[in-house]
Amino acid sequence: MHFKRNKKLNTRISITAMASVSSLGSTPNEVWKNYLNTKHYLSTKNFDNFKAYVAQLSDDIKNEINQLKYSDNKYKNLDETVLYTIYVARKAIKNTNWKPQDNFGINIGSSRGATSLFEKYYKEFLETGKSSTLSSPTTTLGNISSWIAHDLQTNGPEISHSITCSTGLHSLLNGIAWLQSGMTNKFMIGASEASLTDFTIAQMQALKVYSNETEEYPCKAFDMTKTKNTMVLGEGAAVFCLENDIQENAIAFIDGIGYATEVLKHNTSVTADAECFQKSMKMALKNTSVKEVDAIVMHAPGTIKGDQSEINAINAVFGNHTPFLTTNKWKVGHTFATSGLLSLELAILMLQHQKAIEVPFASKQDLPKKINKILVNAVGFGGNAVSVLLSK
Repeated sequence: MHFKRNKKLNTRISITAMASVSSLGSTPNEVWKNYLNTKHYLSTKNFDNFKAYVAQLSDDIKNEINQLKYSDNKYKNLDETVLYTIYVARKAIKNTNWKPQDNFGINIGSSRGATSLFEKYYKEFLETGKSSTLSSPTTTLGNISSWIAHDLQTNGPEISHSITCSTGLHSLLNGIAWLQSGMTNKFMIGASEASLTDFTIAQMQALKVYSNETEEYPCKAFDMTKTKNTMVLGEGAAVFCLENDIQENAIAFIDGIGYATEVLKHNTSVTADAECFQKSMKMALKNTSVKEVDAIVMHAPGTIKGDQSEINAINAVFGNHTPFLTTNKWKVGHTFATSGLLSLELAILMLQHQKAIEVPFASKQDLPKKINKILVNAVGFGGNAVSVLLSK
């Protein structure tokens, strides 16, 4: 059976609301304020056998989420990935005219899912030979979207998935597919990650990609002179509300989408010229000249090969018309599934405020005189790339 890749949107997609929680804060004003300075929002955290740089939620936000956890008896056993998403989904829905009876769709993804609960329950099993009653329902991947639907009281379609670090932007692709099919006219998409656990950090350290940087900036994402890997993990969640056509309350528009997957050569591989990014960017720009793109929010994980391969792909696609380049992982860490959506948030804020956010230690670039179109990239292990073209 042959499936046709439709590379053109049937209509523009309106983003009518967004909300996030990360080390930068939990409101658009707070997040933008923290983008305007040259500080990073990484800190050291003590684990059982080591300490490492991470991007954590603030104590004030953690307290708010803890209040949410104990506001309903059913919520007290939920994983942080679910609680983070309930927290931001409630914020986003307040800025829409959506009602539960609209039966809007929900797709929340996560790369790691309920990793803290899974580690807790597995440790318990090793010690006692028994498992807690709620260990299965609270650690399944579908746990997130179903609880969001419950909290917002919608009966629309619920989807959960994991496509590693491009999960968030893949949820956007899924939402658009549902909208364009006519099966629903409103869709909430998002991603959540609460991966700052001993085992998760240890996995990244085992891959030799985690930062041991002791200088001013622990994560050197988009520093093309670095000689060692500097990935730092972060936690957070983000959701966006999507609707077909041009809506009066739109905060930004999606003009193009692209996706591609590379043939695996290694479990974590991406080719030196990131062929997946070349394909996804070209698809997203099918109806747009490269000269019209004012900026790119890169995936740029802070690893030597990851950063360089994306730059190589951008050079291959844009040639002499390379837009302004930026990334946010030096501030918020790599939040796995959520990373592409935090990049999407940065892009929207740059469009709204007409200001490009520079990476302070990267090579100096000419700032764009105007910002009308921004491309956002994300890629996961094995080359699962997504590119999204945004406009004002």
